[in-house]
Amino acid sequence: MPVMEGRSVAERWKADAANRAKACRARGIVPHLAVVLVGDDPGSQIYVRNKEKACEKAGILSSVIRLDADCTQEELESVVKELNEDEAVHGILVQLPLPGHLSEQRVIDIIDPKKDVDGFHAVNAGKLACGQKGFVPCTAIGVMKLLEAYDIPIRGRRAVIIGRSNIVGKPLAMLLLAADATVTICHSKTENLKEITRQADILVAAVGRANFVTADMVKPGAVVIDVGTNRLNGKLVGDVNAEEVSQTAGYLTPVPGGVGQMTIAMLLSNTMDAAEQYGF
Repeated sequence: MPVMEGRSVAERWKADAANRAKACRARGIVPHLAVVLVGDDPGSQIYVRNKEKACEKAGILSSVIRLDADCTQEELESVVKELNEDEAVHGILVQLPLPGHLSEQRVIDIIDPKKDVDGFHAVNAGKLACGQKGFVPCTAIGVMKLLEAYDIPIRGRRAVIIGRSNIVGKPLAMLLLAADATVTICHSKTENLKEITRQADILVAAVGRANFVTADMVKPGAVVIDVGTNRLNGKLVGDVNAEEVSQTAGYLTPVPGGVGQMTIAMLLSNTMDAAEQYGF
């Protein structure tokens, strides 16, 4: 079974971002991504460090604003508003999840849509739903670019997504629809889940549960995209039971080394879009 390895594909996108950043700097524009990190969640700390390293390598200025875990909603929103007004900042990313006492939606709502490189703002979500150009969530567009890189046919194919989040499930469904797939979104209230997933030519697991997708849920020869990142007995695993599903699937993305690599590459690409379109 071929593995849809994400590292090499992501490296090509990172190299493209680096070339674009070099061109921007030649025009006097320093691409700048500002990341707001609240608290000391270990997973978030790792993600932010990885983003910092990727930005540095690509020639994109990365600044991290760190706030205490007990900061108030007003303090967090004040930081975001300042970044909105800072003409030297082209992209704003608030690292999720936030501590429980903070409203993620309220924070997302006040990010300037022109700087919303995560693609979570309602303006960008609306543009995606209407087929207009805007920022698209990095993981969702990363999945599409990975399918494209491996020449996976999408038009007319049956795509099933397990998970309906605003970060992955919903935007990916919009992208697959735009590519002429027939799309079904499954979730925790879906009945007869296995019957539905076994019809999928392209099956996407974005549910956040380790080894959730098993071989009996997969159509022989299907393309299986594992978006999950879970810790199980100290090991990083996906939402797909890779050992089982690899015996059935036609393609499978690995965890780690698959979609996660594409997510960071698309963040760099989105940041460069912001710098090129709205650079000062």
